[in-house]
Amino acid sequence: MSNQVTASITFSFKGKTHTPSIDLDLDEYMQKSGQLPNLYILLAKAGDYDLYSYEYEMMQAEPIIFSNAKGMVSNYIADGILDIEAFEDAFKQHIVITKLSKIAKQNMAIDDLKQHPNLLQSLLEAYRLGETKSS
Repeated sequence: MSNQVTASITFSFKGKTHTPSIDLDLDEYMQKSGQLPNLYILLAKAGDYDLYSYEYEMMQAEPIIFSNAKGMVSNYIADGILDIEAFEDAFKQHIVITKLSKIAKQNMAIDDLKQHPNLLQSLLEAYRLGETKSS
């Protein structure tokens, strides 16, 4: 899986328009921590803005715009806005389904678990039950 996106923001400070932008490999962040980092901080660092400045506060007042999406993340961007929570949930579920698919293939010779929606749903429920009990 490869989820890549460009995050950018446009804001004005002292009569000057700023447009910091970064290209992100979202898989890297999701695999490390299971969530995306504070993107405003990443954009501030890319634009060399002090995190304790009024300039940074002005930047935070504007929405981050996402473009050039590749991978599953493109399904969670509407009008340039990324539904971060929905993407994170979908990413985590994709990882779980990938693991469950390997189990189904090894133990039941099922090549495509999505072709067996009842089994997939049952395995997901068993997985979630195991997660709940281990918490």
